[in-house]
Amino acid sequence: MTTMVNDLSQDENGQMSQTDVVVYGIKRMILDGELAPGDKLPIEKDLAPKLGVSRGSLREGVRALSIMGVLETRQGAGMFVTSLDASLLLAPMGFVVDLQEHSGVHHVHSVRRTLETDAAARAALRVTDDDLAVASEILDRAERAIEERDHEAVIEADMQFHRVIAEAAGNPVLAALIEALSSRTLRGRMWRSIRDEHADAATAKEHRAILRALSEHDPQAAQIRMSNHLLEVEEFLQERPPVDADLSDSSDQS
Repeated sequence: MTTMVNDLSQDENGQMSQTDVVVYGIKRMILDGELAPGDKLPIEKDLAPKLGVSRGSLREGVRALSIMGVLETRQGAGMFVTSLDASLLLAPMGFVVDLQEHSGVHHVHSVRRTLETDAAARAALRVTDDDLAVASEILDRAERAIEERDHEAVIEADMQFHRVIAEAAGNPVLAALIEALSSRTLRGRMWRSIRDEHADAATAKEHRAILRALSEHDPQAAQIRMSNHLLEVEEFLQERPPVDADLSDSSDQS
């Protein structure tokens, strides 16, 4: 393991901190198969000298990996490697997205559209009858919520519909990225639902068109329908960005 640390220092021109050495070292142990998902991390007195760091630096590195979703503490049992599921590892990206809420929110929506457009095309080739049945039931529920003017239920159904498509695409990393971005666009989507009296009806129609393209296993049509649908949201929010006070007041009244 000393070779590992030396190689790392050489790659980084001697600039790597001890905490980074720990992060790199444990990552290397996972990649080399020395640690697998669900495995318990070696105890401090063994792992610290193996990585060539102090116990304090080891704890800092372990803490960083915990925040990243690579390691988790199990009360009374120690530190373990997580499942390393993509959705878990990409969750911290939501923090970065949150920082874009004001100055860069349109960029977030644009990236979301790019990813979901690709997912729709992939899903059209892989979607099952069960997936289609679930998606159809979600849209039925959304349409009932529209009639009742239940904005929160409409948005929840919207999230679920897009999630079914992302998962049907068959790429867990793509699905995790979409989930991280989609959950951060709720504020804008809720604003549109409340402020534009025609938005929910238009969305319902667009969702039905996407579902029809999926059921026909037509990737090009699914891609176009999804892109047009999300572009409508983007354009609305660029023209009329959300206002916190108005959004809160409207939600209370709905």
